[in-house]
Amino acid sequence: MATFLYRLGRSSFRRRHLVLFVWLALLGAAIIAALSAPATKALPFTLPGAESQKAFDLLDERFPGSSSDGATARIVFKAPEGQTMTTSANKAEVQKVTKEITSGSDQVASVVDPYTAGAVSKDGSTAYISVTYKVTAAEVDSDSHDALDKTVEKARASGLTVEAGGNAVKVASHGAAAEVIGVIVAAVVLVITFGSLVAAGLSLLTALIGVGIGFLTLAALNSPLELGDNAGVLALMLGLAVGIDYALFIVSRYRSELAEGHPKQEAAARAAGTAGSAVVFAGLTVVIALAGLAVVNIPMLTKMGMAAAGAVTIAVVIAITLVPAMLGFAGDRVLSQRKAGKKTGKVRGGAGDMEATGTAKSPMGVRWAQFVLRRPVAVLLAGVVGLGVIAIPSASMTLGLPDDGAQPTDTTQRRAYDLLSEGFGVGFNGPLVVVVDAAQSDDPKTAAGEVVSRIGKLDDVAAVAPARFNQAGNTAIITTIPSSKPASEATEKLVEHIRDAGTAIEKDTGAKLLVTGQTAVNVDFSQKVNDSLIPYLALVVGLAFLLLMAVFRSVLVPLKAALGFLLSVLAALGAVVAVFQWGWLASAIGLEETGPIMSLMPIFMVGIVFGLAMDYEVFLVTRMREAYVHGEGPGQAILTGFRDGGRVVTAAAVIMIAVFSGFIGAAGAMIKTIGFGLAVAVLFDAFVVRMAIVPAVLALLGKSAWWLPAWLDKLLPNVDVEGTKLATSPASDPGSGPESDEHRQPARV
Repeated sequence: MATFLYRLGRSSFRRRHLVLFVWLALLGAAIIAALSAPATKALPFTLPGAESQKAFDLLDERFPGSSSDGATARIVFKAPEGQTMTTSANKAEVQKVTKEITSGSDQVASVVDPYTAGAVSKDGSTAYISVTYKVTAAEVDSDSHDALDKTVEKARASGLTVEAGGNAVKVASHGAAAEVIGVIVAAVVLVITFGSLVAAGLSLLTALIGVGIGFLTLAALNSPLELGDNAGVLALMLGLAVGIDYALFIVSRYRSELAEGHPKQEAAARAAGTAGSAVVFAGLTVVIALAGLAVVNIPMLTKMGMAAAGAVTIAVVIAITLVPAMLGFAGDRVLSQRKAGKKTGKVRGGAGDMEATGTAKSPMGVRWAQFVLRRPVAVLLAGVVGLGVIAIPSASMTLGLPDDGAQPTDTTQRRAYDLLSEGFGVGFNGPLVVVVDAAQSDDPKTAAGEVVSRIGKLDDVAAVAPARFNQAGNTAIITTIPSSKPASEATEKLVEHIRDAGTAIEKDTGAKLLVTGQTAVNVDFSQKVNDSLIPYLALVVGLAFLLLMAVFRSVLVPLKAALGFLLSVLAALGAVVAVFQWGWLASAIGLEETGPIMSLMPIFMVGIVFGLAMDYEVFLVTRMREAYVHGEGPGQAILTGFRDGGRVVTAAAVIMIAVFSGFIGAAGAMIKTIGFGLAVAVLFDAFVVRMAIVPAVLALLGKSAWWLPAWLDKLLPNVDVEGTKLATSPASDPGSGPESDEHRQPARV
């Protein structure tokens, strides 16, 4: 591997004009393809195998012409103090809004007048209009959104309190500003790390070219492959993150090789052979983690994972080809002014840089590694116990999907949610749709009546509507209103109790009972993700363990890497539960409502953070392995790894933390959760696990850390990630000039 990448890096450096032209041509082709691609089609959300999905499929079959998963909106009216919604003036205003909504968009299927449908609260203070659309929530166009917004705003002028909720209401986007902030922070960190605008700009430029190609390609393939918008967003976030990391690592190694006295072309080739090998295998771990999302068997997640894996693959190829080519254009300008001026008077020492005057300077990373080597047991215990304590809340984690009740209080969705809760009860915001399949029943109406009766006797049921049959008379819909709010454990248990009752009902009447609706879909989604978490962890960690064994030629190092990752993820989940479920420090981040943790959070955190964690592991430990293989003792190899990799890992982690932290300031609880969870996970993994626990464990293991059974050594492929084959022969002169690079061949030592 190292030899192949060495040659690839050298070839890219020498043919830098061609390499740059090819990548720019690919970027141009991606732009043209994206611009000429057909309009993106909104994709229906599916949950294969779930009861709620089976019910939706049955409704599509038995209720032709209806859209069981169509978009809906509720326009809620509340009368001023001392008035009711039943006065003639208020009735006229509501009916005016009903007409405007009906004529305002071609996508509206029906609008139900509250006075004919009984949608007025018992005290008369609140009423609502139900709006049903012909399309799904994702397919509601901007004209329909604007028509709804304008109608609501106009109605407020009457003196009524008017708000709109439901999945047809436009949701504000909160992610773009965070990405811009992340790029700015990345630029600042890169400039500080390298001390060179050219080096920082090179890393950013190559990352942006890679993420541009990936994102635009996905945009072009969105419609034919039915990827959906979320796939592009995840690919953009991860492609940018790893693209900067990988370029940072190779540029940093190139600077080190220049400091060793190697000519530019040789330095670029060696950087590609050594750091490039680490990049390839780090990228493979990320790809494994993302592709493994297919285990969950949710099409949306599978496509998101595959799309993001493609973006990471592009970032890897960019790093090992375009980055060496750009180094050829940059030359010495990637060095800081101080280092560029003193390059000829500087030699490399074992624990730091040695100036010509003989004054030793130990980088902060080396000083920290020396501290850990002196107190490995204390550092290990402090790290493990500290993360273990933070992880305790994760044992009480409750999963769910946020509803409008989790929206910020200044949004119309949240205000509509609160108005409906006050007027009709909190469960009214999450009705359950009970579907009775009576095709095999001798008396469908009696069977449906039995369902209504039994459901009405269950705890936590506020109301049960009469059964509504299809034209064939073999299928009925029964709307059930829970007493508790949608995203609550009580409502989740009610769904289970109704489904349990369905077994007895089928035995007695022959009618099958299925529970669906958005609340039931959320329950099924959370359960499916929760059930998939352990198999997903086993697959991803298992495959990565085998990969890292081949990389490090060790059993204990990959085992330590995997266990450390699990510890950091559990600690991050514990912090998420403490803040977003228990409410600790909620006011500090502007969190207005606590509740269940978003169902996707654990599996997303495992996938994304595992990839980044293995990046840091590979970047740091491959340099230690390289030093150890080349003759340094275990302790000195740790110091060398921190001397060359500590600063890079620190910079990469700071960039990631800054990018993810930008989402904490967003308005939505879901976005806050993602930003906070990923930021603390990277913080724990990079600075506690990789920078403290890893060197402490390696110090305690000594030479045993690199132990590999002889039989396993023969089975595993020798990928030579440490670049043993790149060591030049004694006759070679590393400073013999650029022309010698054309003829020098790597030799085995």
